[in-house]
Amino acid sequence: MTSTVSFHDERSKQAERALAAIPHGGRDAITLRVHCAKSHTVATVYDTSEGLVYAAPVRARSHGSYDLPDSPHSGHETKRWFDLLHVSPTVSDDAMPAWCDCGQRTLSRAEVLQWIAAGEHRVVMD
Repeated sequence: MTSTVSFHDERSKQAERALAAIPHGGRDAITLRVHCAKSHTVATVYDTSEGLVYAAPVRARSHGSYDLPDSPHSGHETKRWFDLLHVSPTVSDDAMPAWCDCGQRTLSRAEVLQWIAAGEHRVVMD
């Protein structure tokens, strides 16, 4: 039995390789930046040789003034979530995790693709 998680794992590896192949850390290939209302980066979409790649930090908790962790901000481990935006119609995982200093978030794959199709370069979300 194959699960959606294994599909994502393979897409994630492919997306990460495609992003790593872009010169200058990919900054010239940025198609869309998603920020929160406080201007924190929530996610970034890159145009790569493999197609559009979604990259977002993911973390278990925010570090706002009321959520004080036991270690300083630099001690938090932030992982990155990579995914290919254009996937086969048989894959139904629309929700993509993200994070900013305000806390955890979830972005819709379909909505991100709509923003790009509409010509958006920067989206601010609540």
